[in-house]
Parts: sequence; structure tokens; C-alpha cells
Amino acid sequence: MNPANPESLAPGTPRRLIEILLVALRLGLSSFGGPVAHLGYFREEYVVARKWLDERSYADLVALCQFLPGPASSQLGIAVGITRGGLLGGVAAWLGFTLPSAALLILFAYGVTEFDDLVDEDWLRGLKTVAVAVVALAVWGMAKNLTPDKQRATIAVLSCIALLFWSHPIANIVVIAVAGLVGWRLLRGQTDSIDPTTQKISIGRWLALTCLAVFLLLLIGTPIIRQVVENEWLNLFDGFYRSGSLVFGGGHVILPLLQAEVVPQGWTTKDQFIAGYGAAQAVPGPLLTFSAYLGTVNGGWTGGLFALGAIFLPSFLLVIGILPFWDNLRSHTSFRAALMGINAAVVGLVGAALYDPVWTTAITSREDLALGAAAFGLLTFWKWPPWLVVLLSAIGAAGLSLLQSG
Repeated sequence: MNPANPESLAPGTPRRLIEILLVALRLGLSSFGGPVAHLGYFREEYVVARKWLDERSYADLVALCQFLPGPASSQLGIAVGITRGGLLGGVAAWLGFTLPSAALLILFAYGVTEFDDLVDEDWLRGLKTVAVAVVALAVWGMAKNLTPDKQRATIAVLSCIALLFWSHPIANIVVIAVAGLVGWRLLRGQTDSIDPTTQKISIGRWLALTCLAVFLLLLIGTPIIRQVVENEWLNLFDGFYRSGSLVFGGGHVILPLLQAEVVPQGWTTKDQFIAGYGAAQAVPGPLLTFSAYLGTVNGGWTGGLFALGAIFLPSFLLVIGILPFWDNLRSHTSFRAALMGINAAVVGLVGAALYDPVWTTAITSREDLALGAAAFGLLTFWKWPPWLVVLLSAIGAAGLSLLQSG
């Protein structure tokens, strides 16, 4: 920041937008491990390192994005970008986080066969284990700030137990809703001690309502128009927009919907679909950039970018449509009490996800556990940046494999 010009990083200015883009780009290049791990990476970067948000505001945005259909981590990134730099800040945050993996998957769709066995490479073990460390650190930090008393700690523990035994995609929403009701009933007496720091959202309510109306109009109207007008691009938009609009539970849940859209239509074969999904597991950033691969297989790089925009458009419309009202709601005492319960449930949600899928897919041997513990120590006690720990973990996993094979 230029001290002589304090407005140089004001929302919407070029320097502020470049700052948001570069920070998100670094996250897009280093955030492996899926949407739950992304929440940990975002927290470390946006809350701990840069202090763009306080812990409670961050947890409030996490809760909001858990309620909305679509990719929660991408929506969270868009929301953080909007609070930091307005609408263009949201676009910059999304571009930085999304384009690295989208570009890699578009290249893969053009036949970069070297990526074919990427998911089996030894270095990928390191990327998975460092995700365990990142999520564990997020659980620890969020628990200290969001569950400081017995009531909220109990909500977090019960939420974690419920989600460990109930893995249905709707489970997150039900648990969060119940926690909100419990907080509203039991925690209203504790809201006075909380600073309800509000984020300045530079979005007018008419624009927000327009975005919500456009979201519904496209969701309902496009399939109707598709029955009347035969157009390949319209069909492509409808399939990917609808997939991004109707799914709760993260990127993995959307895969059956995508397969039902693209394989029967002949846009891609089942083998091509599975190969692209394997490649999507090996790149950083949001899993829904898989849409760029599918669109490229069907229509070249323009089809890839078109599909990418179509599947993420609902997230933009919903976040822009909800954020102005959300900030007003969270300033009311009763709603703040509900949010206290919801935030405690978010701790339980991330804690449950730390076990499944993060731990269960990453820790399969003593070597993996040792690598994860080392990554946790570097992040927690030595305060090393996540991107460096990601790099060292990948190198460490590859080195361990060489030692074992030798």
C-alpha cells in the first residue's frame, strides 16, 4: 500500500483489483484437496495473513455459502472479493482462483496425455496430506474463536457427530438450520459481548433483486426455450447452468448430474468423462473447472470457456443477490444469536470433513501421517506460508517414494 495515497487500494481501484487477483491466483495455484481444504486455505490467507475479514465475518460468509446451491468454496471466494473490492473484486477473485485449473483441464482435453496417470503420481500424496494439515489448522483456529463456551462447543461436537454418520448432500443444510434454531433459542443473551463487524457491500438492493430474478428466469426459462429453439450453444448453456444451480454438497455431488447431461447427449464419451474427472482431481482450485474440460471436448477451447462461465454464473447471481440482505440480517440480535449457533455448526462441519473425505483419502500409511504432521507443524508453529508447505510436501512425498523403492 502507498501511504501517501490511502485511496490507492480503495474498493474498485485498479491497485485493489490487482491485489485481489494476485492473492486469489496464488490460492488457485496452491489450493489442493477439494472444497473443505479450500476453506482452510482461504482462512489462512484472508483472515490470518491479510486480515481482510475477522474470524466471525469469515464464518458468517462460510455459513451463507453453505446455504446456497453450488460450489461453496468458489462462492466464498466471490463473496470475499466483493467485500474487498466490489463487484469487480468478486470477478477478480473468481478469475484468480479458477483459471489455473481451468487452463490445465482445457489443455488436457486437447490431448495432453502426459496427464493421464497424474492421479497416481507419488507427489500427489504430498498434496493430499498437506490438505489434512490445512483443514486441521482451520478446525483448531475456528474452534478457538467460534466455540468459546460450553453451549457452542456442544453444538459443534453434536454437529460433527451428526455429519459423520449422515453423509447425504442435504445433511449440511439440515444441521446448520437446526444449529441456527438452537442458537436463536439459547444464545441470545450472549450477543451483547460480540462485535457485529459489518462488511461494506457496494451492491444496491435493486441490483441484488435483479440478479435473483435473472437467476430464476434463466433456471426456469432456458429449458422452455430449449424445447422450441434447437441450438447447440443454448443446449450447452442449459445443461451446465442447471447443474450449477441445483446442487448442494460440493463439486463431487454435481458429477452425476454432469454425466447425465453430457454423455447421453453425445458431447463426450463415458471414458472421456472419467479421464477428465481423474485429471480434475490432480489440479488445484475448484472441482467444477471440470466443466471447462467437458466443454472443450465438445466444442474446443471456446466451448470450454462457455461451459465454465455457464456453470459458475448461478454462483455469481446468488452471491450478488443475497449479500446486501445478509449483512443487514446479521446485525440483528436474534439473527446474530442464530449465527452463533450456525458458526459453531460450521466448526463441526469442517471437523467432520477433516475425517471424511480429507483424512480417509490422504492418510493411508505411517509415511502419510508423518508428512501430514510435519506440514501441520510448519503451518501452525513456524507460520510458513501454505504455498511453500504445499511445495515441500509434494517434494517430500516423492522423496519418500524413491527411498522406499530403492
